[in-house]
Amino acid sequence: MSKRDNYEILGVDRKASDAEIKKAYRKLAKEYHPDRNKGDASAEAKFKEVQHAYSVLSDKQKRAQYDQFGEIGVGEFHTNPTGQKVYTWGTDGSQIDADDLDSLFGAFRSGGSPFESIFGGRRSRQQPRARAGADIRRTINLSFEQAVKGAEIEVDMQIHDASPGRRETLKVKVPSGVEDGQQIRLKGRGGAGSNGGPRGDLFFVCNVRPHPVFRRVGRDVHADVHVNIAQAVLGAKVDVRTLDGEVTLTIPAGTSSGSKMRLRGRGVPASSAQPAGDLIANIQIDVPAAPTEEQKELMRQFAATLSNQKVEQKS
Repeated sequence: MSKRDNYEILGVDRKASDAEIKKAYRKLAKEYHPDRNKGDASAEAKFKEVQHAYSVLSDKQKRAQYDQFGEIGVGEFHTNPTGQKVYTWGTDGSQIDADDLDSLFGAFRSGGSPFESIFGGRRSRQQPRARAGADIRRTINLSFEQAVKGAEIEVDMQIHDASPGRRETLKVKVPSGVEDGQQIRLKGRGGAGSNGGPRGDLFFVCNVRPHPVFRRVGRDVHADVHVNIAQAVLGAKVDVRTLDGEVTLTIPAGTSSGSKMRLRGRGVPASSAQPAGDLIANIQIDVPAAPTEEQKELMRQFAATLSNQKVEQKS
C-alpha cells in the first residue's frame, strides 16, 4: 500500500486550511468510493489512503504530531492476539513492541522521548515517574571545641535500605564554626530512589554541648576572667584560658568589674568566607567571702582614703 505523504494524497498544500482539506477529501472520497468502482482493487486502495489521510489531517492534535514526526507520530497502542502490548502506525500496519519505543525514537531525542509529550498519561502508566529517595536526619553530639575549631568524627549508624542489623561507620567532616542546630549534608547517602530516581541526602543535625568556661556569640568566644580587688585597683598580669591554651592578659590599673578586653583572633578560626573571631574577656572582680581582720583593717584605711577623695572633689 502507498506510503505517500498525507498532504500529497489529498492534493493539498501543507498550509491548507481545514476547509480546504475537507473539500479535497469529499472530492476524492466520492471519486474512489467502492460503490462507484466495484471490483477495482486499485480504487479501493486509494479510497483507504484518502480516508486515512483525512482522519489524520482533520484532527488538529494528530495533524500537529504528523507535521512534527510523520506517520509514526499518529499511531495507536493495542494488544495483539498473543497479549503483547504493541504500537501500530501507518496504513500498512507497521508495529513495534511498546517497550521498544525509546530505541525507535532515539533519533528524535532531545532531553526526553517525544512520546512523553505525544502520549502523556498513556505512556506514564507503563513507565512510572522516577522519584528521589527520602532525606534522612540524625543527631550528632559535639563538644564546644569541636564545633568551634572543626573536627572529623566517626558516626556508627544503621544503613538505610540495607539488611536488618547492618551498620556502617561514617566519617563526618565538621567545619569550624558550626552552631547548635546547624545541619551537615552528605549528598546521596539517604533513602534509595524509586524507578531510577537518585538517592536522598543524609543530614547530621549538630547538638553542641555547653562549655563550663566559654560561651559563643557569633564568631566571638566569651569567657569570664576573675581578678581580686588589688589586681583590679593596681593592675596585674593574669593567665587567661583560651581554646588554644593559656595566654597572659594585662589588666590595667583601675579596671572595673564588667569591663571587657579583647584578644584578637582567639575565637572561631577564620574560614574562606569569614575572618577569625575574638576572645572576649569579661572582667569579674572577686570580693573575699571571709576576709581576715588584717584585711578588714586595711580595707577600712583604704575606704577612708576614698572618702577623703570624695570630700576634696566636692570642695
